Amino acid sequence: MNDTHVMGAIALAAALLMAPVGAAALDEAKYPDLKGQWDRIGPPNWTPAGKPPFTPEYQAVYEANRADMAKGGAGGVPSQYCIPQGMPMMMNIYDPMEFVITQDITYILVSHVNDSYRRVYTDGRGWPTEEQFVPTYAGYSVGKWVDDDGDGKFDALEIETRHLLNPRVYDASGLPFHQDGQTVIKERIFLDKADKDIVYNEITVFDNALTRPWSITKKAKRVTRDRPLWRTAVCAEDNARVRIEREDYFLSAEGKLMPTRKDQPPPDLRYFPRK
Repeated sequence: MNDTHVMGAIALAAALLMAPVGAAALDEAKYPDLKGQWDRIGPPNWTPAGKPPFTPEYQAVYEANRADMAKGGAGGVPSQYCIPQGMPMMMNIYDPMEFVITQDITYILVSHVNDSYRRVYTDGRGWPTEEQFVPTYAGYSVGKWVDDDGDGKFDALEIETRHLLNPRVYDASGLPFHQDGQTVIKERIFLDKADKDIVYNEITVFDNALTRPWSITKKAKRVTRDRPLWRTAVCAEDNARVRIEREDYFLSAEGKLMPTRKDQPPPDLRYFPRK
C-alpha cells in the first residue's frame, strides 16, 4: 500500500471516530417549510380573544392595572422596565420571528429585545424537576411534531410550556397572570394549507387567574424578499420609564427624574446629601 492510500485510510478512520455515535441527520422533507422571516398579521394584543375569563380577584387586578395606565403608570407591564416579555407575550411577535428546526430541538427566535428566543425540545424528554430547572420568562417547552393526515410528513408542532417566571402579562394592556407561577401554555403551530407563506399559532392558556382555559390564534406571514432584514434594539437605550420601590417615574429628555402623575411624591432620597 503506498503512502497516499495509508494517509487516506488514516483520515477516514479519524473521521469515523469523530462522528457522533447514534446521531441522525434531519430529514427536512418530513417537516413543514418554516424557513425565513415571519412578520405578525393583525394586532399584537389579545383583544381578538374576547373578554378575558378572569376570576373576580384577577378582574380587579386587571382593572387596577388599567386605572394605573390612565394615570401614567406602567399598569403592571414588566417589559416597561426592560424585563423580558416572556410567554405568551413574546409570541405576539412584536418584531420578526424565525424558526430553526433541528433533530431534537426547534428554536423560535424573535428579533426583539431581552433575549426573545425559545428552545422547544422534541426529543421525547419529560419535564424537569424543580431542582433541575430554574424558571425563566420563556419557560421550559416540550413539543412534538405530528402527522395529521398520515402521509409521512409532519403537519404541525404541538408545544406545552411550563416553569414560567413571574411577573408576566399577556400583552401591553396589562392582562395579568396568577402570582402562583403555575401557568401552563399549550400551542399548535402549522402552515395554512392554501398559502404556505402563512403560519398560525393556536395558543391556549391554563392559569389559576382564569375561570377556564383561554385561547387565541396568532397569525404571521413569511417575508418573500431574498434577504430578510433583522432588526435589533437595546431596551435600556431609549427606555424612559423607571421603577423605584413600588412607584413609576419618567426620565425627561434631559435625563431628569419626572413624576408620572399629578402630586406623585418623589422617591426616598435619604442617601443623597441635602444642600
